[in-house]
Amino acid sequence: VKYSGYLEHGDEPFCTNCYSKSPGLMKLGKDITLGGLEIGLLTMKKGEAARFVFMPDYAYGRQGCPPLIPPNAMVMFEVEVLDFLDSAESDAFFELTAEQQDTFSLQKVLKVADTEREFGNYLYRKRHFESAKDRYKRAFSILGRSPSSEAEQCQINTSKLLVLLNLSLTYLKLERPARALAYGEKALEIDQRNAKALFRCGQACLCMTEYEKARDFLVRAQHIQPFNHDINNELKKLAR
Repeated sequence: VKYSGYLEHGDEPFCTNCYSKSPGLMKLGKDITLGGLEIGLLTMKKGEAARFVFMPDYAYGRQGCPPLIPPNAMVMFEVEVLDFLDSAESDAFFELTAEQQDTFSLQKVLKVADTEREFGNYLYRKRHFESAKDRYKRAFSILGRSPSSEAEQCQINTSKLLVLLNLSLTYLKLERPARALAYGEKALEIDQRNAKALFRCGQACLCMTEYEKARDFLVRAQHIQPFNHDINNELKKLAR
């Protein structure tokens, strides 16, 4: 969220985060505690900009917030919602014990894992690779349950594969190729013909100067996707 708060007749904001190129994540009820602002944000859509005027009871109350906010002050906030993710259900799930988590249906677990992966993707796009890795690992940690059927195993594997590929890529960005290789190989245990997994493993081996191993992974990836520019460029790099 981008926001700026103004007092009545004030030209300059008493608080703002608009000078930041990339405003940080803020959680409703934790980082955003102004009553009126919480209510206002919950009415907004992604990409929407709004202007709210808050009576004292929805802002800083009778006491105000000296020295910036006088008592009984009405305030105006200009707000823009850049993006959001509903993680309430996921956060509540991870506050439970392992035994309590085991009582939930597979569909609920898969939904929580998907939310954590989406959160990781958001952080990855912001280049917060360490935080993204932690979200992916949270997702992976709950996907180890035993399936009751082949169909359930297929659903678990589909979710696991996405998380493992993301972990492999993120560890490459963190310049930890051994971990990237380990997660890439875990992905190949699920799908041995997955071109992305083979490519990630090849990249990791190249970073570790394990050239023969890198060639093996990359050539296998090329056989599956012969016109993939990234794979072909990595093979050219290896040849050099």
